[in-house]
Amino acid sequence: MIERVAFERDAGAGSEELVTREWLVTNGLGGYASGTLAGVCTRRYHGLLIAALAAPLGRTMMLNHLSEQLRLANGTVVRLGGEEAETGLVLHGIEHLAEVRLEMGLPVWRYVVSGTVVEKRLFMPHLQNTVHVIYTLVSGPGPVRIKLRPAISMREHDAPVGALGAASPYTLSARGDRYELVGRADVPALKLRAHGTNAAFTIEPRPIGPLVYRIEGSRGYESTGELWTPGYVRADLAAGSAVALVGSTEGWEVIDALEPETARSIELTRRANLIARATSPALRQGAGAELVLAADQFVITPSGRVEDAARARAEGEEVRTVIAGYHWFTDWGRDTMISLPGLTLATGRVDEARWILQSFARHLRDGLLPNLFPEGKKEGLYHTADATLWMFQALSAYVRATEDWTTVEQLLPKLEEVVERHRRGTRFGIGVDQSDGLLRQGEAGYALTWMDAKCEGWVVTPRRGKAVEINALWHNALEHLADWRERLRGESAARPLREEALRVRSAFNARFWYEPGGHLYDVVDGEQGDDAACRPNQILAVALPHSVLEAPRWRSVVDVVARDLLTPVGLRSLARSHPDYKATYHGDLRTRDAAYHQGTVWSWLIGPFVDAWMKTHPDDEGAVERLLAGLVQHLGEACVGQVSEVFDAERPFAPRGCVAQAWGVAEMIRVMAR
Repeated sequence: MIERVAFERDAGAGSEELVTREWLVTNGLGGYASGTLAGVCTRRYHGLLIAALAAPLGRTMMLNHLSEQLRLANGTVVRLGGEEAETGLVLHGIEHLAEVRLEMGLPVWRYVVSGTVVEKRLFMPHLQNTVHVIYTLVSGPGPVRIKLRPAISMREHDAPVGALGAASPYTLSARGDRYELVGRADVPALKLRAHGTNAAFTIEPRPIGPLVYRIEGSRGYESTGELWTPGYVRADLAAGSAVALVGSTEGWEVIDALEPETARSIELTRRANLIARATSPALRQGAGAELVLAADQFVITPSGRVEDAARARAEGEEVRTVIAGYHWFTDWGRDTMISLPGLTLATGRVDEARWILQSFARHLRDGLLPNLFPEGKKEGLYHTADATLWMFQALSAYVRATEDWTTVEQLLPKLEEVVERHRRGTRFGIGVDQSDGLLRQGEAGYALTWMDAKCEGWVVTPRRGKAVEINALWHNALEHLADWRERLRGESAARPLREEALRVRSAFNARFWYEPGGHLYDVVDGEQGDDAACRPNQILAVALPHSVLEAPRWRSVVDVVARDLLTPVGLRSLARSHPDYKATYHGDLRTRDAAYHQGTVWSWLIGPFVDAWMKTHPDDEGAVERLLAGLVQHLGEACVGQVSEVFDAERPFAPRGCVAQAWGVAEMIRVMAR
């Protein structure tokens, strides 16, 4: 059993940790449950059931909050959990919360009241829009009467918290012990069922709030909203039995198929099997095993892509994709391709790696992968210069892990078309400069590299021109394609690609070396000429398998990046010495975007840095453990068991952005499994 203690009162932990630390549970469809350890909703995304519904709905908040009350055998009544209103924060029964921990990645709350110990567990069955909240009496006299009041505000999961008020119409219907709540006509009913001795539902509708969502306010968004409750559930909890509340949008035949404890046992077995499948001993214990469970939260079967699923299954395959980050990101081409080796190959999920590659290949247009797939009413977008090039690297990792040359042969014509479209020029000004063979990109109003912050038409880091990592990836892609052609079609088929790669390499080394700094230009032939800003993008010129940079210059680049950009939790996106450097990532959207790639630390960049470090320090046996130590420690902070998207650029390197980021987790796993 893999465990991590998130909060322990005996260890001196305080209430601030309960409100600032979060948990996340997912269902393999893109749906999730999430909240603070205290039970206080501080984000619009905090809720017990955010269902991944078919298009055009997308992820939808179905069950927001649960108020809890215990009445002990001696008559003592204790409220649990908490909320924040305009009058302030209230934490009910805080003195009784002894511990919060993760068991196999799933949250457990342990309450001790007058010698009576009650534990609460929450999980979501895999591939179901269902949540189970289970209470057990660990010790002490019974029965304990449990009273649970669900509260709702059915809305798109990223809609403002005030989008629907308590006056919004909800209809409650009941048949036996089955209850259904209907709000909008186009949204499925929320089904509720209580399991336990003397379980009953009391109808007592009323508004709750207004409530304050503090993180929304700190990010410049609407931060006050109301919920609505239909009433409350009560049941008796005795030793050897459990009380459970089930919320779901599935059909009753699915909900009733398994008792909650049986469903939980199945989910724990599934998680144990994930750990057992990992390819490296380092990933089958301790922090490595935690990361394998974290990785599982991003690999999903998309529920809304009926056409994709039908086509894949007709070919004998399945559809898989990668959620870039929780809570608000969807599946992005760039993030998926960077994440694929760590999330799927190192974890032994090679079939899913193949399905992801094939799923994305079906959506290639004009030689480009989609950077943003559609969700709900949002259309897919192809505004990326690097996602497609990362696909070559992902496929290379897949082939090394599987020797599956059949898949390479199937994808080869599409990849050849990608290269040809880049040679001739494709969308957004992406194309080869025929004068030197380097790849340029850029179009007014777009940010096409991974440094893609944009706010109200303002492109924060435009990087139009020939970007350093784009050309490192272009060279890498040409060499990979040459390798595959040589294997499948012979050396003569590979020769033109190798000659082209050599031309790119020659031009790169002539143009990108910034002698005064001992590092690489970030962009050459840009809007303002050549940009010598010291950024982490240059590390890919060393880190990628087919390094475009001449080997004698590797050490200098790595040393500069280590000196100016390396932190315990990743790489800064800009050196401190630059006039545009921002030390913190905070405030409203415009303020955050101004800092997003202007100093803010990114967790995923630790992966390429480790690769580059090991190329230049091959005898440094403890390097991986040392370089990952800060991020391993971070697993106990922020969203417990997960890796944050970004961090402030200065100590204490406060975690920011998405609380769980796919490529941050994936890159830790990948380098752990080296």
